[in-house]
Amino acid sequence: MRTLSTPSPALICPQNIHGFHNGRGSSTSSSSITGETVAIVHSPPPTRLTHPLIRVASKHLKEQANIDRLPDQCIIQVFSYLPTNQLCRCARVCRRWYNLAWDPRLWRTIRLTGETINVDRALKVLTRRLCQDTPNVCLMLETVIVSDCRRLTDRGLYTIAQCCPELRRLEVSSCYNISNEAVFDVVSLCPNLEHLDVSGCSKVTCISLTREASIKLSPMHGKQISIRYLDMTDCFVLEDEGLHTIAAHCTQLTHLYLRRCIRITDEGLRYIMIYCTSIKELSVSDCRFVSDFGMREIAKLESRLRYLSIAHCGRITDVGIRYIAKYCSKLRYLNARGCEGITDHGVEYLAKNCTKLKSLDIGKCPLVSDIGLEFLALNCFNLKRLSLKSCESITGQGLQIVAANCFDLQMLNVQDCEVSVEALRFVKRHCKRCIIEHTNPAFF
Repeated sequence: MRTLSTPSPALICPQNIHGFHNGRGSSTSSSSITGETVAIVHSPPPTRLTHPLIRVASKHLKEQANIDRLPDQCIIQVFSYLPTNQLCRCARVCRRWYNLAWDPRLWRTIRLTGETINVDRALKVLTRRLCQDTPNVCLMLETVIVSDCRRLTDRGLYTIAQCCPELRRLEVSSCYNISNEAVFDVVSLCPNLEHLDVSGCSKVTCISLTREASIKLSPMHGKQISIRYLDMTDCFVLEDEGLHTIAAHCTQLTHLYLRRCIRITDEGLRYIMIYCTSIKELSVSDCRFVSDFGMREIAKLESRLRYLSIAHCGRITDVGIRYIAKYCSKLRYLNARGCEGITDHGVEYLAKNCTKLKSLDIGKCPLVSDIGLEFLALNCFNLKRLSLKSCESITGQGLQIVAANCFDLQMLNVQDCEVSVEALRFVKRHCKRCIIEHTNPAFF
């Protein structure tokens, strides 16, 4: 008969933290002199206590514990709200809780955060325990979220790739030691993976299948990856060639975020539009080499595009905005903050063609004035969020026109704008649910 075991919270909690606070008290798990987080495996709690005095005390405490009267399903429901480390703690309370804490329904998600966690070892022990009912495979595990864990390496991702074939969501943001090879293993061995977040993983330059996986795939598969959501924010070394490979393999992408991928150019966007024709949300904020030619490529998405962020892309002008306005008529969100080449003419094209626009950020666009706001007010009646931060040419008159026509406005940012108190009060009267962000000390 095989003996089951419980991963200790020491897997997840650093040893130099003497208590884990959850609002009702604290507990401690320590086994290392050096203070390093290590993987410890505990046997399940004993069924009964043998000492007679302890047995009497235990019986008295049991009478006080109302939680023991709850049915299993209720306790499992309570456990479902606990993070991974607290769930491991609960498994050490008693035999009943041990069995309930390892109910497969509670382990659809593993969430680990923190710089001091020995994530590789934690993932190894957790997956080993979850594989005991189905040897070598965690069939229930669908989501792994490991953020800001600098000690996560390729070895930890390889453990996930080997043991979690049903994985659908993986987030490893700000894990600096992850390389291309580990990501290739995950996308090759987890065919159902749809959501991948590698933001801040500066070593990741590409998303592709391993060579072995490409050889084994049948021609009908087409050597494609099923990822629909990809976040590569702050992947500084990503270049157009890597983006070409990503686009060729991830043709089902609907959400793509390339914020601060500073080496991306218009050529990389051309590859995306060739292969990934279903994109609904796209961010190329702070990609300084993206210009109006890139906007022409993005416009090929036409009515499918709903969200676009081009903030601080200084090479984009009214010409690029005109491409987007002409072909992407169902655009709902546009962030063009810091695009100093945009003028009232660009806003006019946008307002007249994208009438369903709900959120617009044209902050730090000094050439946008009250004329542009008037076009917005007379065409975009569904506008809910508007940011005009540091727009030097905006006055109170423009704001009043917006407030008189866009009654559903919920957020207005006019920080660092020369706007009178009377204009702000006018906005508040006409848009009662609107939150106004401002820098006028006389308005409160």
